[in-house]
Order: sequence, then structure tokens, then C-alpha cells
Amino acid sequence: GVEVGPQPQGVARADVLDKMRKIVKHGLDFVQLFNEGKEFPPCTIEVFKIMEKVDYPRNKNGEIIAIIHPQLQDQDWQPLKNGDPQFLTLDGEVIPYQGDSTVYPTFINEAAYYEKKQAFVKTEKIKLTAKHLRLSVS
Repeated sequence: GVEVGPQPQGVARADVLDKMRKIVKHGLDFVQLFNEGKEFPPCTIEVFKIMEKVDYPRNKNGEIIAIIHPQLQDQDWQPLKNGDPQFLTLDGEVIPYQGDSTVYPTFINEAAYYEKKQAFVKTEKIKLTAKHLRLSVS
């Protein structure tokens, strides 16, 4: 499956559809080249590994008491460092991120995740190395 976003629920966006078409085309091009015997050299890429889901701050009744801070909103895949603004209470108090390392939040303030108690997902940036790849013909 391919998920390209973000986009609001129930909305079809031309730019997102275009991105999805491009990534599917690249995937099909790869499969064709691989099946034709092309050798792909080793490579290293950066990826984001999910660490944990982060819920909104809540009171003892389970009600949300803070929203995503404006500086974090729309900053998916951008670094969030210790002390950076994370949430903003309804009283205007900033709740900073407190962590030992820089993280890269994603799915920030997605409407589909409110009921799942998820304000965003913390990810870490890691490097993956792939060995060369070539179809082996028997």
C-alpha cells in the first residue's frame, strides 16, 4: 500500500494524487528494471522509525487540556528538541518537549487520531544500508 498525505478526511487533492501516482510509477519502474536483470549498487538511506505515540495532555476525567503548540503544527518530519514547544494549554501555558534526544514527530494533530488518543507519533531518524541487489537467474 501507498499512503501519501496529509490531506483532510473526505477530500481529494490533486497534488497528493499526483505524488501517489509518481511513487507508484517509480515502484513499477524498479520492478521492471529488476526483472530485466539490472544490478542496483549498495546504498544508504535515511528513514524514520516509529518510537511511540504521544497523547494530548489530559485531566483526571480524560479530557484534553492542551492543544498542539502553533510552532509544532504542520512540522511533520522536522526535528523536535528538548525544550521546544510541544503543547499549549487552554490557559496559555507552554508544555515543552522533554526528551533525551531529538525526535521527528509525524501525524501531528491528525483528526483521524483524536479518538485513538494520539496527538502525534515520535520517530527517530536512522540510516539503513542495503547491499547490492540483482535478480539471480537459476
